[in-house]
Amino acid sequence: MKAFGIVNKIFPDDNKGSRHQKFTVMLKNKQTVLIVHNIDIGKKIPDLHIGDKIEFNGEYQWNSAGGMVHWTHHDPHGRHKDGWIRHKGQLYQ
Repeated sequence: MKAFGIVNKIFPDDNKGSRHQKFTVMLKNKQTVLIVHNIDIGKKIPDLHIGDKIEFNGEYQWNSAGGMVHWTHHDPHGRHKDGWIRHKGQLYQ
């Protein structure tokens, strides 16, 4: 899933097991999705704020809350298509 969105909620990093940066974005169609970005593999977005615009590419997984997007980083094993997040002109993979 490649899309644009506005950050509308930021959660504390999930540090259990593989570490993840988590936040939700509202898409143009008003759907909200959770971004789950692995920061053990990809680089953490250091200055992320509510209201920021991001572009992202990752694997979408539906759920009743609107869905989640993961694999927003490169796959070191080559089993998934590489994903990314673009924030303020910087690419995080």
